[in-house]
Amino acid sequence: MPSLKDLKNRIESVKSTRKITKAMQMVAAAKLRRAQEAAEMSRPYAERFNAVMAGLASAAAGSDSAPKLLSGTGSDQTHLLVVMTAERGLCGGFNTNIAKIARQKAQDLVAAGKTVKILTVGKKGRDQLKRDFGDHFVGHVDMTEVKNVGYGDAQNVARDVLARFDAGEFDVATLFFSKFQNVVTQIPTAQQIIPFEVPEGYEAGETLYDYEPDEEAILADLLPRGVATAIFSGLLENGASEQGARMSAMDNATRNAGEMIDKLTIEFNRSRQAVITNELIEIISGAEAL
Repeated sequence: MPSLKDLKNRIESVKSTRKITKAMQMVAAAKLRRAQEAAEMSRPYAERFNAVMAGLASAAAGSDSAPKLLSGTGSDQTHLLVVMTAERGLCGGFNTNIAKIARQKAQDLVAAGKTVKILTVGKKGRDQLKRDFGDHFVGHVDMTEVKNVGYGDAQNVARDVLARFDAGEFDVATLFFSKFQNVVTQIPTAQQIIPFEVPEGYEAGETLYDYEPDEEAILADLLPRGVATAIFSGLLENGASEQGARMSAMDNATRNAGEMIDKLTIEFNRSRQAVITNELIEIISGAEAL
């Protein structure tokens, strides 16, 4: 049975931990507001951009002059998995869930005889995947010094991916991130970015625009931007998801610390009561002996 001193020290330790988790929860709540606004503001642009791209892609589909980013290389043997996670932990299952779907995708591709290459954005994804797929890593993007994600950060990642595609290093690229829904729910998502895929349910006849110059020329300029836009959207969704998951995790940790403090306080009081009772018994027994 722990002594009174041990119980007191443990109570103080848990109280200090609760202060830290409470502070982290408040910081995450403040960051979540900005991150959620950024993610939600980017969605209409990304959706409209994809709709325009889908219209152009549908019109140019099957053309011999269609850009490789649209038509592909004619093979799907080599896959590049771009896994985007956070640089820090203490955010529940946010990083684990993204790494889980990326790991499953990689395992399925390897089982099918495909070649898998992995590019990680964020330290936690690299740490979780390197044990099983360390030999498949081809690059890592460090976002430690990035405080607020900007379009330039997405462009840097997109340039790396596009340069690898132009060099013939892969045939298909898939982006992994977590789509923000609310504080409690973040949805791990896999999105193919190369070659460009027309969204399901979209029909070429929906477009109301005539393009000048032709579709192939416009696509040659827009498709690289589409890769950067998809990566930027994924980074913003990840930012909101990370703060939402951290806020929820720290709230749970704070409540758990409070419950532990209550249990330890009860145990401390009972132990102290037992010590006092024993001392009283010894005093009374000594008095009676006299």
